[in-house]
Amino acid sequence: MTNESTIPSTAWVGEIEQLLREVSVIVKRKGREILHHFPITPPQFTALLWLDENGDMTIGELSQKMFLACSTMTDLIDRMENNGLVERVRDSRDRRVVRIHLLDEGSKIIKEVMEARRGYLAEILSHLDKTEIDQIRKSLTILNEEMKK
Repeated sequence: MTNESTIPSTAWVGEIEQLLREVSVIVKRKGREILHHFPITPPQFTALLWLDENGDMTIGELSQKMFLACSTMTDLIDRMENNGLVERVRDSRDRRVVRIHLLDEGSKIIKEVMEARRGYLAEILSHLDKTEIDQIRKSLTILNEEMKK
């Protein structure tokens, strides 16, 4: 519960919002840079992450999660299927439903990309001391939890 003494100033809110936006842009830019070394596009990687986190999904479910049109998602899945990253599988309970299944090659790419991303972050964090890293982790955890409410 907030009270008047914990309400941050408008200047602080503006500064925090700007810092979060700048960090987001840097992470996105570096993520795309890392993906240049893999046979996959940023939207394809995002789709792989959704499948990895949620299991098999329909094209409609994936398109909703990614805010893409079903036709766009279908083209994206076609390319990923041709590259051996995913496969279409008929649902065992309802043969009319087709789900997208993550294949081992897709999982392998996720693992390699995430290792590269974490390596980049580890390099950045190596310039800070343990207390600063712990403060960042705690603050981001609190902010994440509050934003999920």
